[in-house]
Parts: sequence; C-alpha cells; structure tokens
Amino acid sequence: MLWGRPGETQARRLTQVLDVERTPHAPHASLVDARRLEYPDPNAFSFFVNYMQQREQDFATSVKRQALLRPEGLVGAAVGGFYSLLRRSYPTDVFTDTGEALGWLGVGEVRAAELVAELNQLMAQATGQSPLLQELHRVLRTRLLDAGLSDVSREMGMSERTLQRRLKEANTSFQSELNSVQVRTAQQLLLETDMKLTAVAVEVGCASLQHFSSLFRKLVGDSPSTWREQHRKGSPPAE
Repeated sequence: MLWGRPGETQARRLTQVLDVERTPHAPHASLVDARRLEYPDPNAFSFFVNYMQQREQDFATSVKRQALLRPEGLVGAAVGGFYSLLRRSYPTDVFTDTGEALGWLGVGEVRAAELVAELNQLMAQATGQSPLLQELHRVLRTRLLDAGLSDVSREMGMSERTLQRRLKEANTSFQSELNSVQVRTAQQLLLETDMKLTAVAVEVGCASLQHFSSLFRKLVGDSPSTWREQHRKGSPPAE
C-alpha cells in the first residue's frame, strides 16, 4: 500500500520489501494499492521503474498475476501508465475498485472482504487515521469541485445519515474533513506548481479567493502566499 507523497527514500524501502516477494518456490497473486497516492514523485517513479525493469523476469517466476489499484484523476493516470514501461512478463491489470481487483486475482467475495478489512486496519495503524476518514479523504480528493454530502456518501456505499452519524462518532463532520482536504490539496499545489492563488482557490473548490484565504489561514495559521514563500525556501513539510 502506498499513500501520501512518497519520495525516492520511501521507494528504496519499498523495493527492500519487494525483494522478499521474489520467491520462486511460493508463486502467488499480488495486489498493489496506490489509491491514496497524492503525488507521484518523479525521482521515486523513475527509481521504481528501473528496479522493476531489471528484475521483471525474477518476479515472473513467483508472481502469477498482479493487480494495481490506482487513484482517480491525473495522479491515477500517471500511476496507471506504470505497466506501459515494462515488458509485462506476467498478467497485470489496473483497477480503481478493490473488489474488482481482488476478484480478478481469484479471491472470493468473503475472503476479499476479510482482506480489505485487514488492509484497512494496517493502514489505520500506519497513519493514525481511521478507515472511514481514509476513504472519505480519498473520495473527496477526486471531487473537490462538487463535493456534496449526497454524492460522496453514495460513492462510499452508505446513506447521508449513516456517514454523518459515523463522522459524529469520530468527533468530526463532513464540512471539517472537506476543509481539511481542500487545504491539504492547496498546500500541494502551492508547493509544486506556480499557479496563482485564485486558480488554486478554484481548483480546491472555494467560491472566492477571500474564502480560500480565510479557510487556509484558519487551518494553517498563515496566509497561502506567506506559507508558500516560507516552505519553498526549504523542504516540504513532513507527511
């Protein structure tokens, strides 16, 4: 599972894990969940492609087939293009739905549900964020321009009332989480692009620059322009 904005250092750590997967005596199916990636770091992407190109035949002796779960939008397009850079020595396919991916790998519905629950729990332990908020943030990142409670709850497979109740139990609200994702996405754009503030405001679904600036200052403590200037002088904030 990959999430956030992993750089080359994280990619190198990932390949150490993947080296263990090259076990010819134990052929298996492989699932790579990259739906929570927020930004494909070019150096990390190049390093990982080079790693796989050099070892693809080794993996072909142990991996029977591999499913890649990608995020939506431009990030998803970049992730989904990964296999086009390889020779594909074993069956591969790209999905956006976990159930479809596991079904393609030959996992039955009951076992697939168990695996998803287990993966969500591991993700929660690693990030300190509940599976509910992980999924909500993933959906919100793809619909900031039309992030309505009705559509988002439907995409998450629950009613509006159920989503609101579960968020209340987690001591938060739909609007609070939406604002958090808006500001997090804005920080990414401020760091990685030269977009004007008005364009950033529109991109994250704010009705006006004034609204965006007020929201950003409320959650971050600085104006968007001040924050951009300070963080572009050094390295981006830790994940």
